[in-house]
Amino acid sequence: MKKSHLNHWALALGALVTLGGVLMPTSLAEAAAYHTVSTKKIKKTAYHKKHSQGAIYNKKHTKKVSNLTTHPHTTWYATKQATLKHGKSKGIYLYVQNSKHSVKGWIWHGYLKRGKAPFVLTKAKAAVAMDAKTGKVVWSKHANTARPIASVSKIMTLYLTLKKIDGKKRNWNHKVKITSRGLVSMSRSADCGGFHFKLNHRYTVKQLYYAAFLDSSNNSAIALGKWVSGSNAKFIRKMNAQAKAWKLGKAHFVSASGLENSDLKRFGYAYGKANANKVSAKDVALIARHLMTSYPRVLTDGKIGSMTVNGQVCYNYNNLLKGRKYYRASLKVDGLKTGYTPLAGYCFVGTGHKRGKHRVITVVLHDINEFTETRSLMDHAYRLSRMSN
Repeated sequence: MKKSHLNHWALALGALVTLGGVLMPTSLAEAAAYHTVSTKKIKKTAYHKKHSQGAIYNKKHTKKVSNLTTHPHTTWYATKQATLKHGKSKGIYLYVQNSKHSVKGWIWHGYLKRGKAPFVLTKAKAAVAMDAKTGKVVWSKHANTARPIASVSKIMTLYLTLKKIDGKKRNWNHKVKITSRGLVSMSRSADCGGFHFKLNHRYTVKQLYYAAFLDSSNNSAIALGKWVSGSNAKFIRKMNAQAKAWKLGKAHFVSASGLENSDLKRFGYAYGKANANKVSAKDVALIARHLMTSYPRVLTDGKIGSMTVNGQVCYNYNNLLKGRKYYRASLKVDGLKTGYTPLAGYCFVGTGHKRGKHRVITVVLHDINEFTETRSLMDHAYRLSRMSN
């Protein structure tokens, strides 16, 4: 055979790869050669990706629908099976579609494995989903590893503040005089501030509470701690004592606000030898559970999108709330706390109460997609039967 003829056949057959003895298409060049030998309906069966290769086509293989690599964690549901013939080779193909019915087509059975795709969070360095009613962990990823948690730390500060307030109106209305130039300076800092303090001005505990909760004001959180315990150092010791009382073995605090000591030292509020608060995702969820159980008002307060406090707008950065970018009505998210520092990354402790289900608490740490992955984690938790009422 002439070399030109050999090249012709090489091009014609070069689009095929052999897998399990079956010639599989890698391009559309051979499309016309695919013929249907038989087709039958099968019981709806879940599959997920078995190989890094593989693609979904229309039945005649004249059009590629999608590569499996673009759907690494998708569960595919097969409802039909066909035997397709290409030349002298035959192969078994499945008609599959994803749960949203947005991607559908035929794929060689050898690229898939029976069963639903394992649930994963690709971005979070640590995460947990907890049944708020029972305290049981439903799903986790590195959930027992202590990590920096940034302003998520404030849920402990809020707990101890509400414990000191004890529901008494006079405590809510108690006025805290700001005499610390460090806190005033912090409040005006471009990277650490937000809710501005005036030197020698008096703020009510209630104003500081909302500034710390909604606006995630670091200076307000420290001021609350000083009111609760008399000094910043005493309050941090109280935070650690409370963690110990709850038997949180993966929690250690050096800051009432969640700022690291590398930032706090310039304002005169560095404490301890460690640089950052370090708490595991599971222990964050447990703190949140204690907070919500003892002081359910945080679920009402946590839904506030923004509030004017002492003439300043305090904006809640929880973007899973109604009216926000990542809101989903079915999840009914009503809290709880965001956090970010360059060291901790984006952190979020969320909670929602879907109808007919137990309330769920989720924590994602160091997750650039904290809201979308929280939604996925909540959906997964709700799919589990043990989360049902």
